[in-house]
Amino acid sequence: MKKRFVSLTLAASLAAASLAGCGGSAADATTAAPAETTAAAAGNETEKAEETTAAASGENTTLKWSVWDISLTTYYEPLIEAFEAAHPGVTVEMVDLGSSDYQTVLATELTGSGSDFDVVCIKDVPGYATLVNKGVLEPLNDRIKADGIDLSMYGGITDQVTVDGNLYELPFRSDFWVLFYNKDVFDAAGVEYPSNDMTFEQYDELARKLTVTDPGQEVYGAHYHTWRSAIQLFGILDGKNSIVGGTYDFTKPYYEMILKQQQDGVCQDYATLKTSSLHYSGAFSQGNVGMMNMGSWFIPTLIDKIKTGEYTDCTNWGLAKYPHAEGVEPGSTLATITALAIPTSAPNKDLAWEFVKFVTGEEGAEIIASTGSIPASMNESIAEMVASVEGFPADDSSKEALQTANLYLEMPVHPKSAEIETVLNEAHDGIMTESITIDDGIAQMNEKIGAILAE
Repeated sequence: MKKRFVSLTLAASLAAASLAGCGGSAADATTAAPAETTAAAAGNETEKAEETTAAASGENTTLKWSVWDISLTTYYEPLIEAFEAAHPGVTVEMVDLGSSDYQTVLATELTGSGSDFDVVCIKDVPGYATLVNKGVLEPLNDRIKADGIDLSMYGGITDQVTVDGNLYELPFRSDFWVLFYNKDVFDAAGVEYPSNDMTFEQYDELARKLTVTDPGQEVYGAHYHTWRSAIQLFGILDGKNSIVGGTYDFTKPYYEMILKQQQDGVCQDYATLKTSSLHYSGAFSQGNVGMMNMGSWFIPTLIDKIKTGEYTDCTNWGLAKYPHAEGVEPGSTLATITALAIPTSAPNKDLAWEFVKFVTGEEGAEIIASTGSIPASMNESIAEMVASVEGFPADDSSKEALQTANLYLEMPVHPKSAEIETVLNEAHDGIMTESITIDDGIAQMNEKIGAILAE
């Protein structure tokens, strides 16, 4: 087997930067020489042009790809094998920058004097914004237009990571929020399973039908993890509101609904969940939660825990699309993405683009889906592949839940996202513990975030 990856330490990073410092880009290599250039110089330019052509065609070229968690990620190797098979002479070498500080290490690499990455993974939106602001990523607009790539396959995500009219990344992995439910809880209550077109009013009514408040026999119709995104972001699914917009009155009906559920025993008490640090997986696995809104990243975990026998009380589970407000298209939901970008310093930009197109396109999506992960480009056949993974619910409704409509990032690209996040979390905690009223919490968000945006 080919050696495809290296693990980057600080010393190796500095050495690589030193060795690669004199490397030129493909664009540099194809610059035309002036008429008065000497024959020797012209010969050098011809040689560079030939090297660039070879790189573009894939002759004996190594593409360096920055990633994290190589040993834990199942789709890296099959993606590389398929790309190399279609591009004889190309070797894709992964460089593992580690998971915990990936974006920090990547930013350090790309802003140094000699980074030679051809393709880089972008782990999160704040990290993406940092790299764009530093000017170290290639804009992809011209390449996307030239190749006729239909960005609608990404469900509107690319619009949300466009900066000043430019797109610097394409997503290849996406996780989106769905409704997990325990069929045994529904069966015991004699209630129909949730549908894939359910308003919040219908969802609330369904949760209440499942609820049992008898001491020692409690059944919770719904469960909300303590993340603010589990509640606040219900309000952005209409596409009219933004979590970084500066006004948060749109969150009021959702806080009202869930606080009333909390008071009526429909869901577990937020303060108790915070104090006990109960993980959402632990709550669902106990078998007395009817419905839980959570990201699709929980699917492989749930399948694995059931398979190993660790979870025994939620083995009969299903999926439904996220509930929505009146007039909102079913399948509108929240998303997080992992994307690919090309550094401005990439030695082989044309071939790097071929790799980006492959991984983020339909063929790459099918490979990712075959490993049980959720690709950013989702259609009916790819959803079917995800649903065919052993342990996924066999019912058609759960398979249909994988078909999304409009995807909204949990935190859009914004230069002050970290400051905004802090205020949102503080207000959420105050509202859910009922230490402040909903109106006071919203006023706090409006005032503090308004001031941040005005700076």
